[in-house]
Amino acid sequence: QVRLVESGGGVVQPGGSLRLSCGSVNFATYATGWFRQAPGKAREFVASSTWRNGVKDDAESVKGRFTNSRDGVWNTIDLQMKTKEVEKEATYYCETCKSRDKYFARSETSKWDCWGQGIQVNDSS
Repeated sequence: QVRLVESGGGVVQPGGSLRLSCGSVNFATYATGWFRQAPGKAREFVASSTWRNGVKDDAESVKGRFTNSRDGVWNTIDLQMKTKEVEKEATYYCETCKSRDKYFARSETSKWDCWGQGIQVNDSS
């Protein structure tokens, strides 16, 4: 079982930037990704990347504002975010997907195998 640990959350001003990181001893996985969940809402897909060749996919709502990256040397994945007015608080989760077949439906939470504990991001307004 892969253990994932998120870090870097906190308070961000609308239009400000924040960087989240997720570390693991060894991702050993097909893909990594990020989801978020706002209070009272379903968990939604944010971004993902295949681990071996770094092919990325971002949700339409974050394209151009969020950058999803990985570091194979330090075994971390990062999410650099530039927020906008309508984004309030949410808990961000990193996760891994073991298989290419599951990854075809990567926007579904059920296709991801391991999840971090989640990290809170709050809007300062």
